[in-house]
Amino acid sequence: MSEAVEQVSAVLDRMGAPRALASRLAGALGPDAAARLEADPWLLLRLPQVTLEQADFCARRHLGEEARPDDPRRLAALTAHVLRMSAARGHTVVEEKRLATVIGRWGVADPTAAMEAAVAQESAVVLESTDEGDDDFDFAEGVVPELPEPDRFYALPDVGHSEQRLGDQLLRLIGGNDPIMDSATAAETVDEAARRGAFPLSERTRQALITVALRPVTVLRHGPGDTEELARALVCMDAIATDSQVGIAVAAPTAQAAAAVNAELARVRAGGGSPRTHARQEDVAEGAEGEEESTEVSSPVRAVSLTELSARAPLEAGLVVLCEAMSVGAARAAEVASMCADGAHLVLAADPDQAPSASPGQVVVDIAASRTAHVAEVGDDERPGPIAELAAAVATGAFPEVEAPGREVVRVPASSAEEAAYRVVQLVTDSIPRALGIDAEHVQVVTAREDGPAGAQALNAACKEALNPGPGAHGGFDVGDRVLLTAQGPVHGPGDTGYLREVGEAAVVELADGRRVEVTDPSAMRPGWAISVAAAHGGRWPAVVAVFPPQVPVSRPQVYTALTRATRHVSVVDATGGGLETGVRENPAKERTTRLVRILREG
Repeated sequence: MSEAVEQVSAVLDRMGAPRALASRLAGALGPDAAARLEADPWLLLRLPQVTLEQADFCARRHLGEEARPDDPRRLAALTAHVLRMSAARGHTVVEEKRLATVIGRWGVADPTAAMEAAVAQESAVVLESTDEGDDDFDFAEGVVPELPEPDRFYALPDVGHSEQRLGDQLLRLIGGNDPIMDSATAAETVDEAARRGAFPLSERTRQALITVALRPVTVLRHGPGDTEELARALVCMDAIATDSQVGIAVAAPTAQAAAAVNAELARVRAGGGSPRTHARQEDVAEGAEGEEESTEVSSPVRAVSLTELSARAPLEAGLVVLCEAMSVGAARAAEVASMCADGAHLVLAADPDQAPSASPGQVVVDIAASRTAHVAEVGDDERPGPIAELAAAVATGAFPEVEAPGREVVRVPASSAEEAAYRVVQLVTDSIPRALGIDAEHVQVVTAREDGPAGAQALNAACKEALNPGPGAHGGFDVGDRVLLTAQGPVHGPGDTGYLREVGEAAVVELADGRRVEVTDPSAMRPGWAISVAAAHGGRWPAVVAVFPPQVPVSRPQVYTALTRATRHVSVVDATGGGLETGVRENPAKERTTRLVRILREG
């Protein structure tokens, strides 16, 4: 135990709080965590598992009669707690009146004082925006219309500032507004790239690529069956960037998503392939590693993870493409936009029917809604494969049976959570490897909940026992365990999955693209045999086992996102007793409160 954690533990002892919280509090509060907690026991609320009642109990024990309901420290901590809960649901800001109402429900007599205390202690920030309203004023002689009062929002400082930074950086790029090529030259370049590659290209995609060449920021929409068409578009974008000598950079949120993009690119380079057949995705890493050799005679464009892209910042490329952009929240999107040089074109390739990011923000949706950037569409004219067909139906609110002659989609009913867990292990260890030739290491379990017999925790334990039994000798892990990385590191990012290969001063994890990275912070690793839908967003795997346990609150974007994590096969383990169809039909995407649209329009 480190000295900092030991010091926090001593403070927790004095206030009657569990010592088990010490490590997480030390990480949340920083190097002076013990001193901060000593001075303000309500900082316990920085941990989501701590309730207000528990924090009040510890404060009374620690401060005695000084612990009052109207203590500014308590009011500030409670306000920040509400903002953190809001951010956990994806909101970047909370409107002032709404925040006051919620704080009042917690028994605070003067919510305004609570919000002011939070701002004074720098645990919240106030942000103002003015709704544009109607610009078509009918000016009477001598009459000046009244300007609307700005709306006031509150946010956690890091969340609010990240969204503001994203808006500012997008406005910088939009303000450049210089085309990479004129429309006629871009059309010729695209046609020539398709001719050299001997692949078809839909007219929608062709027009979208011209938009990319002309416009500084483009939302490039696509559907679940358009992954190969998107790869063709990337090859054409590379031709645009090469012919205009501006260079290109392509990224995906995670190493496994980048590897999946590179597998599709390898197919296109190999001769275009057929529109509806898929590469053997278990060879994704091998295909990614082989890019260097193949690029000597064909398109050199290659996707990297966002972490790898960050290591290259600032980017010299004049064309920057982010795939799987729906999974990226405001903070990471701000990083990407900040890397772009003045005059660069930014392309956000996104499937708008996917769930929004697990982190705060709805970047793609807001950029499109602002009408300050351009929206274009990549579309494959061929009939979609079974996974894409099912996903497209889910997007409309249905969950039908689809024809899957190659067993691309299999539905596995289960009568209970326990039976669902049994089926999952059976699918991963036997059925999918035996029937489809996809090894267990390339099968990702994605579940709709964390707890319960068919939640991520229980499924991780079951899969480990079946695939890599061991005592958990290294902080609960053994060499050979599948892991999920949950934090940013020098060479890895949140959402990356891989296998623990060595343990020494640091843990060595092999990622999907074959890279071995060192993870120095043990708390950044979680078991990765089974992960939540939110954790899976931004990643893609050859085969996915999507698990929907009983009594889970199923939603349409959740199901759609789980299905589209698979590139070759998906098994849907359904123990909902009809709840899957009901959730898809009745629970569409929930709106988030953000400021990005206003920032872009006001800019």
